[in-house]
Amino acid sequence: MAKKLQKNKTDILVYKAVFGKDKQKQKARFEIWQKATNNGIIPASINDFYMAIGANKVKKQLTVPAMNIRGMAYDTARAAFKSAKKHKVGAMIFELARSEMGYTDQSPQEYVIVMMAAALREGWTGPLFIQGDHFQAKAAGMGKAKTGEINTIKKLVTDAIEAGFYNIDIDMSTLVDLDKKKEIDQQKPNVKYSLEIANLVRKIEPKGVTVSLGGEIGHIGGKNSNLADFNAYMSGFDKGLKKGMVGMSKISVQTGTHHGGVVLADGSLADISVDFSILSSITKEGKKKYKMGGAVQHGASTLPDEFFSQFRQSEAVEVHLATGFQNIQMDHLSFPKKLLKQMYQWLDEKKGDERGKNQTNEQFHYSLRKKAWGEFKQQTWDITEENRTKIRSSLAKRFEFFFKELNVTDTQELILKHVKPVIAEKSLVDFAIGSDKVKEVIGLSD
Repeated sequence: MAKKLQKNKTDILVYKAVFGKDKQKQKARFEIWQKATNNGIIPASINDFYMAIGANKVKKQLTVPAMNIRGMAYDTARAAFKSAKKHKVGAMIFELARSEMGYTDQSPQEYVIVMMAAALREGWTGPLFIQGDHFQAKAAGMGKAKTGEINTIKKLVTDAIEAGFYNIDIDMSTLVDLDKKKEIDQQKPNVKYSLEIANLVRKIEPKGVTVSLGGEIGHIGGKNSNLADFNAYMSGFDKGLKKGMVGMSKISVQTGTHHGGVVLADGSLADISVDFSILSSITKEGKKKYKMGGAVQHGASTLPDEFFSQFRQSEAVEVHLATGFQNIQMDHLSFPKKLLKQMYQWLDEKKGDERGKNQTNEQFHYSLRKKAWGEFKQQTWDITEENRTKIRSSLAKRFEFFFKELNVTDTQELILKHVKPVIAEKSLVDFAIGSDKVKEVIGLSD
């Protein structure tokens, strides 16, 4: 089954962990988890580092990259860890959004294992920050969640934390009620449901782990955020916290960007204006009033290169990067053209109802091609080693660019100064298959 991969044991194990039959899959997952943790690759929370930034205890001016790994997950993560090892990067996050879990066909358990395997393969070691990005409620109308949405988010949060996602972005910004005049009234539904999810997180987080929580005040692609929005949300959220409960470590804001960029008729991307003053003002206010790490920028990977140094200059604590990596993969000369054509044909046949009015084929394919990763998951993992090596090389250069521009090089020791990872009492395999079957699966039954 793994004959198309190099005869490296980690390569073979991770392929089995993703595509193997159930018993084979779980045995491989446990072996990867065990080897990775034994080598110091331990899922961790970035909360204490962000709180140290909020308390002005971190002198290095940096912005942490949070990287969504969608397709060719193992190869993409390997490229990131290769660059991270070269530049001693510890301040970085690997993340997956609620929506991405569906259209890329990656469960939280699988994602954690693949990230750990990639780190192990490249010889990177340290606290591994894995994040649930945009754990977002779908709205039924202004200020109202669709029936069952909050319970769905709670189930997702539980599964994610059990798998090793110790950083959770609660996104109830979709429920902000813009029909109200005052910001405090607009943010009430956001505050209410954010607190409900935060209470659950604090109840179920593993012993010794304080999960990093992020909130969101402005829906990406919507109106720009401001200090009034921020203070309305944070004051309401902090008032609702139970005594002694740790709150938000960061806040996501809207500065003018769009996820994936704005696509023109020819498939190229429109220029985007980013209001960096929003990041700066909210970060300063967040540190002063709420002792938090600061503001978070979403939808940034397709922005012009000259923008990236401005994120750290604006004191953004974190920036989310996704589509740019996908573009490198799918537009690469070594990505099989026949496979890409099949992916586009599948989109035409299966996702045609999502085509926007008057969208060209170029616009439709660019905006929707992310949704083909899950359907063609195994085919993309099975791209020849020669071609995958070339794609990894291009990805590694891009990761290297971000690490340098965001100033997270030489941060491994800095992270270890503030973050003390602990191995959860239950292993990942317990969550994946049930503790009563663990011994049988890993060959330790009597």
